[in-house]
Amino acid sequence: MSIGSDHHQTARASALAQDLRAFVGKMKRRLRDQGHVGDLTPSQVSVLLRLEKDGSATASTLARAEGMRPQSMAPVIAALEKAGLVSGAPDPADGRQTLISLTDACRKWIEEGRAARQDWLTRTLQARLSPKELDEVAKAVEHLMRLVDD
Repeated sequence: MSIGSDHHQTARASALAQDLRAFVGKMKRRLRDQGHVGDLTPSQVSVLLRLEKDGSATASTLARAEGMRPQSMAPVIAALEKAGLVSGAPDPADGRQTLISLTDACRKWIEEGRAARQDWLTRTLQARLSPKELDEVAKAVEHLMRLVDD
């Protein structure tokens, strides 16, 4: 491969990276709109998703996982409790600690939001793309997954 070719490939990859970032940002916004996140902040959404994925946790564990100070996590948890999305209970291993968990209402809300986003994306794919284009997107997604798979 020649130096000119290397430069062309680098420029092409850079332009593609910029386009992908723009696409991912726009797709995230569209999906968020479909999921009815409401007035939750990105920090609140992140905490809810972490609790869903990892299970109950203390405020200090959540703060560390989110790269926040424990003092900064307190208002996030308080707002989520006020909204009925999380609840606290004494940690059976250490009664001085409180374990924060998702409420059943929150689990239902998360499930409904995911279903709404899945439905929107399914309908949009079917309405805007031909069967051949759907095959092309499937192949592209297969390639894109290689970028993020460990």
